[in-house]
Amino acid sequence: MMADQPKPTCAVIHPGETYIGKQAFTYFAGVSAENCGAQGICMHLLTIPPGGRAKAHLHENHETAIYVISGEAGMWYGANLAEHLVCKAGDYVYIPAGVPHLPYNPSDSQACTAVLARTDPNEQESVVLLPELDDVH
Repeated sequence: MMADQPKPTCAVIHPGETYIGKQAFTYFAGVSAENCGAQGICMHLLTIPPGGRAKAHLHENHETAIYVISGEAGMWYGANLAEHLVCKAGDYVYIPAGVPHLPYNPSDSQACTAVLARTDPNEQESVVLLPELDDVH
């Protein structure tokens, strides 16, 4: 941190503000460099609507931890998105840095809501889209 920049302090982020990520999902803004000066973490809330699906992507050099609050989601991941997992309310999911993934909601009637945390304090800086994998599944 440069000497002339203010030191981050405690902050409350109130619900309501959203942004659309590169992955094509709408996120509820949480803790990040952009809104409170976070330096090593980003945490936000995501609701995947019924039938919703992200764009294939990875987070370069940053890990992701997810806690599923409600609903169920599936995720294709790994080389050529050849691996698959399903997570449901109460599950934790870990995604290592640099691993391609494509999350989706298999339900046609129930949303899936989760808390996401990444070791990148910037909301979208480390997102790398992988359009060549969007049509694999």
